[in-house]
Amino acid sequence: MEQAKVSGFKKLFGDKKFYAMVIAIAIPIMIQQGITNFVSLLDNIMVGRIGTEQMSGVSIANQILYVFNVSLFGAVSGASIFGAQFFGQGNTKGVRDAFRFKLLLCLSLAGATFLVVFFFKENLINYFLHESEGGGDLALTLAAGIKYIDIMLFGLLPTAMVQAYSSTLRETGHASVPMRAGVVAVILSFVLNLILINGLFGLPAMGVAGAGLSTVISKFLEAFLMMSWTHRHKDINPFIVDAWKTLIIPPALMKNIVVKGCPLLLNEFLWSLGMTTLSQLYSLRGLDTVAAVNITSTLANLFNVANNALGSSIAIILGNVLGANELEKAKDYSGKLITFAVMTSFVFGTLLASVSGVFPLLYKTTSEVRSLATKLIIVYAASLPLQDFAHAAYYVLRSGGKTFITMLFDSCYVWTVRVSLVYVLAHFTAVGPVGLYAAAMFIEAVKCTVGFILVRKGVWVHNITAYQ
Repeated sequence: MEQAKVSGFKKLFGDKKFYAMVIAIAIPIMIQQGITNFVSLLDNIMVGRIGTEQMSGVSIANQILYVFNVSLFGAVSGASIFGAQFFGQGNTKGVRDAFRFKLLLCLSLAGATFLVVFFFKENLINYFLHESEGGGDLALTLAAGIKYIDIMLFGLLPTAMVQAYSSTLRETGHASVPMRAGVVAVILSFVLNLILINGLFGLPAMGVAGAGLSTVISKFLEAFLMMSWTHRHKDINPFIVDAWKTLIIPPALMKNIVVKGCPLLLNEFLWSLGMTTLSQLYSLRGLDTVAAVNITSTLANLFNVANNALGSSIAIILGNVLGANELEKAKDYSGKLITFAVMTSFVFGTLLASVSGVFPLLYKTTSEVRSLATKLIIVYAASLPLQDFAHAAYYVLRSGGKTFITMLFDSCYVWTVRVSLVYVLAHFTAVGPVGLYAAAMFIEAVKCTVGFILVRKGVWVHNITAYQ
């Protein structure tokens, strides 16, 4: 009996060497995302202090662009599975080809998104605007959203380049480079926001336009810093040598990446569209709900950095191990990584709940919006262990290239369970915004159950980098 307890403990918890390895990858990502989200939080507060309508307009515009940002992540995810495993093999040419694939797909997505949003922005923003008892100027909200998104469209190109370069650098052991570039960029964004939003040093106050302009400028700087470092250090980044000489990719690898990557791209697109649809369903309860959900999401994103960083770490660690054909080690690592992710969620969930009553006071909005935001923050904090377990299980399944199963587990679940449940509650019941939000959060328990079964059965344990 005692031996069984020890064995079970070892399956869930690693030694110091194991956690040192995880932290070495996760901390740079966590620092970058943490600073980025913290500055985004400050930016959001600055816009929020202009007024509820301006804050809501920017929030809606960002929700639309969120589909692009998450789709970019999906675009590189398929190639990243191969890139991580190629690096584990020491195959530089394979890493280079995977990088080229990312470039082509990210740039294509940026172009397509620019055209769609540019021509249909007003219709897209209006989709989120609904009258409510709380009132609110819908025309002012629409105008703010259009003004902001018109400027943000120019940031699509550098955002695409950042995603292609940063994902490859992380896979090849240089996670600190995207971190440093991101830190410099968000500091610049914060300084420019202070100046442009409020009109300091004799400049006119640009409001939401200033927020958009500062973000775009900082994104161009981030892309420049990351790209220039990579090309200046070819000795430690051999994948970049002649990477731009041709964008031709071996047909066999192209086929394999497309087969594995398309479900991931489709998954991230459908998942982000599902999240946007949930936001639209919340908006049926009025502009106050849009504002409260924005406040909640802004704070949640800051506290969710550990979850996101650990997810990226899981993909890199398991990808490298699977690429080295150490399948049993990959199984062993998966349980320890998921356990670590869940343990951190209790810490961050507690911290999140502790500031739920204070954070909404930073916004220049109504007491009703602040009260609603406090309740939603508490709901999110309570559901964080479920969110983190499902998130970690997703990255485990993805690491072995089981992308179709990953899509069923992730985006198909969002649409068939979460969106369907909230749609019914929003359209056919009188359930309030807190009830809608809680239903969407705690239904993740079903996904956790499915994830546990799939991870434990080991359906994801594969080395997929062998191709002709």
